[in-house]
This record gives sequence, C-alpha cells and structure tokens, in this order.
Amino acid sequence: MPKFVLDGKEIKFEPGETVMQAAWREGIEIPHYCWHPGLSIAANCRMCLVQIESGRQMAMPQLEFDETKGEYVPATKPKLQPACQLAAADDMVISSTNEEVKNAQASVQEFLLLNHPVDCPICDQAGECKLQDYYYEHQGTLKRKLTEPVHKPKGVRFGPTIVYDAERCIMCTRCIRVCDEVAKDHVLDMRERGNKNEIIVAPGRELDHKYTLMTEHVCPVGALTSQDFRFKARVWFLKSRPSVCSGCATGCNSHADFDPRDGKIYRLRPRDNEDVNKFWMCDDGMMTYHRHDTDRILMPTIGRGDDRTPIEEHEALDLAAEQLGAVDPSKLAVVLNAQSSTEDNLGLAKLAAALGATGLYLAALGGWEGDDILRSADNNPNRGGAIQAAAGVPLKSVAELVSDVQSGTVQGVIALGWATAEKLEELAPLVALNAVVSLTSHVGPIPAAASVTIPVADIFEIDGTFVNEKGIAQSFGPVLPLPAGVEPAWKTVCDLARVLGVELGFDDLKGLRAGLEDAAEAAQ
Repeated sequence: MPKFVLDGKEIKFEPGETVMQAAWREGIEIPHYCWHPGLSIAANCRMCLVQIESGRQMAMPQLEFDETKGEYVPATKPKLQPACQLAAADDMVISSTNEEVKNAQASVQEFLLLNHPVDCPICDQAGECKLQDYYYEHQGTLKRKLTEPVHKPKGVRFGPTIVYDAERCIMCTRCIRVCDEVAKDHVLDMRERGNKNEIIVAPGRELDHKYTLMTEHVCPVGALTSQDFRFKARVWFLKSRPSVCSGCATGCNSHADFDPRDGKIYRLRPRDNEDVNKFWMCDDGMMTYHRHDTDRILMPTIGRGDDRTPIEEHEALDLAAEQLGAVDPSKLAVVLNAQSSTEDNLGLAKLAAALGATGLYLAALGGWEGDDILRSADNNPNRGGAIQAAAGVPLKSVAELVSDVQSGTVQGVIALGWATAEKLEELAPLVALNAVVSLTSHVGPIPAAASVTIPVADIFEIDGTFVNEKGIAQSFGPVLPLPAGVEPAWKTVCDLARVLGVELGFDDLKGLRAGLEDAAEAAQ
C-alpha cells in the first residue's frame, strides 16, 4: 500500500486520496475550515497549507528586506499547497508544522479575523468554534488592525430554521455545498468579493428544504445558527452520548447533547457512519429529541377519560394482571410497536408466548415524506426489530385489531408504546373492553383507550437496539437517567409476568438479548 510521511509519521493512503483525506482517516488534523469529508473540495480558506519537502522544491518569488542595504531585494520562499487539494503520492515527505507553514497558518488566521466581530460572549458557537481553537493554536497575537471593521448584515432570517450573521462568516462555502450536494437544492450562493462577501438566499426563496440544519452543523464558526438551539445552552455545560435517531427506518447515528444539571436534551447532531447516514441527518430527525419531554407519562393510572385516576405501580401491575388473567389467551391481543426497541418488543412477545396468546399486532406511525438521500418513507425506526421479536408469527395491523375487537375475536389487549397511525376515535371499540393494558412512555391513542396505563422508559433512557430498513441492528445506550419509579418496558413486562405467575426465561437484559438471535432466525 503506498504511503507518505507527514511530520515524521508514515501515512498509508488509497490511490486518489488527498493528503488531507489520508491524514483525517488516521486521526490527524491538519488545520482547515472549508474542507469537509462529505463535501467536494473548495480549497478557498487556505488554512491547510503544507510544505512538500521531498522532490523538486517549488518556490515563490518575494521581496525580502535586506538590513545591510536598507531596502527590499528579490528572494524566494517555499510554495505551500493546500492539503485538501494535494494528491497523495508514494514516498512524499510533507510538513504541516515547520516554521514556514506556521507563519502561513498564522497569517491566514489573522486575515480571517481582520473584520470578525468579538461576538464570542453571545455566540452559540463559542466553545466549539474553529476560529477560537486555531487562534490559540496557530496565531495567538494581538490584533494589528486599528481601523473600523467592515460591517455586514446580522441576524438575517434565512428560513424557518436558520439565522445568518454575515459579519462572522469566513466564506468557507460549506453551507452552499451542503445545499448543492446533499440536499440537491441550490438555494444558497455567495455575492460580492473580498471583505464584501456574504452568503445569500436565492431570490424569492427561503432556506426550507429537509436538510437546512446541516448548513448550521457544518459551519465552522458562528455565522449560521439554529433557531431551535439559538441562545438555549452553552456547549461547555453539555455532555454528549451516542444515540440512534428514532425519526425513520434509516436509523441515522447521532450524538445527543444534554445538560446533566437539568436532565434535558438540547440538540441532536449526526454521528459519522459511512454505512448508514455518512455525516448527515435530516431536520425532522434532529428534532426528534423534543418528543422526550413532550406529553410524557410518569404515573400509572386506571380508568378512562374523566375517571382516570393515578395509582401506585404495584397496584397498576396487580390490576393489569387481574384484567388480563380474566381474558382467554386465545382472545388476547398483544400489540408490539415499531417505535420501541427490539428488546422491549421481544420481552412482550415472550410474555405472549408464556400466556399462550397467538394474536400479535404491530402499531406504527403512518409514514411521512421520504427521499433518496436519507429519509425513509417509513417514519418508524424499528419495524424490522418488532418483526424479528415476533419470531415468525405474522403481525397484523391496528386496523385489523379494531376489526377483531368488533367481531369479538379479541376481548383483551396489552399494548406497547404510544405510536400508532390511528386516532383515538378510530380506536373507540377498544374503550368497550374491560382489559386494555398500555405500557407506554408518552400520551397516544392506545394509552388514551387503556383501562390501565403503566409508564415505561423512553428510548433516551434505556439500552436498546433498532433494526433499520437495511437490516442493520444498531445498539444505543441511555442518554438520561430513568425517572423515579419508571423502568424499561422489558423490565416492566418481567414484573407483570411475575404477578401473572408465568416464566419468561429471562430476568435481566443479558438474558433477554440471548434470545434475540433465535428470534431473528425464526423471523426469516
């Protein structure tokens, strides 16, 4: 495999790769602003300049002050090249840290900061801004410009999700390339030249496609800010945990950023995965964290409508077991959910098998607008996992459940999750049943029709797995701690099984997961 030497370290590369790509893959950061691994090469920020020290040296003419003569005389200096555009060659020797390169990096950094406002105290990018990082790493000198900086538009609304500050913009053009190359919508462009440059929206348009938040995500400075996150939190107070997006069957990998002081998630960001979402997420996926603390159920209840009453957890389990035990297992419907983890679905499927119930159903959201970029037409993250959990037993729809209730085939229901495409009025026949037990984290049509509602953990609070539309099983861990008195659904199923007097064959997550492979094989 060919290799080159960068700052004394051998770097292997694939033919056609640039020096920047090969170094990035090895975890080595060459300073840059405009380059992004998922976008085309612009090479306009000039921060990634490096010197080729091997082979024939390229030189640039310059004027150098001669102190003996007291005047400037012709001289040369090494010609530096942008690493993002420089094709890697075998046995090439490169420096990104010698004195010539450091001087160039400091000069580029100083140039970019000439007219940059000192907005750091109020800028949402503060704490994760490349201008700040590289200033301390590659410049660290006082500002020499004494004249008034160039002023440009501030707080410009680009669309419903993005605000633009032209004074902070360094014209890296990442946002333009995201729109062109990821969203396939040329809605952003650049106008004017030099220090008059600014990003603009196409006349008569707004930045309103499905990937607008990616323009903010790739911005290396604070020029583009998200309306959703703007002035909400400081990044140095936030912690991050890896997660998987619950927005659709693509299963984009994400970072969930939360503040441990208030136990609140403030944003989701894409997590790189070449096999699933590369470097991107759609806007709707990045907003799914709002579900966590919206319409949350944290207290067990009995009764329906105005008669709904909060009760203790052990009372809810006892009453649920009493109602379910009075139903003939052949007439008990067990409803899995495409929004719940594979583990939670498998736990409920095992309870169905232990009780002798064979009527399995699947609740799911009804779909949204998909595309050929990332968004699956199925806006459920785990339909595949629910099907696997059923271990080959056909899953009927909620519409079929309603019909079976009306025909008398079903006389009791135990349902997982809040998500279903049907509205409450369409589930009216369920209200006539004495036994409808809902294990849910949020308000929804089935929980609203339930005679007993038992709260369970949300996906941001559990260890779990989603199986995406490609059949890739992706595990995720808890981002936030469990609320008091709330357990994962599989654990609540275990507790319910004990009250019902049946054995499920597992009593912890490890034991439950031991059955995942068998269930997946049976589902094929």
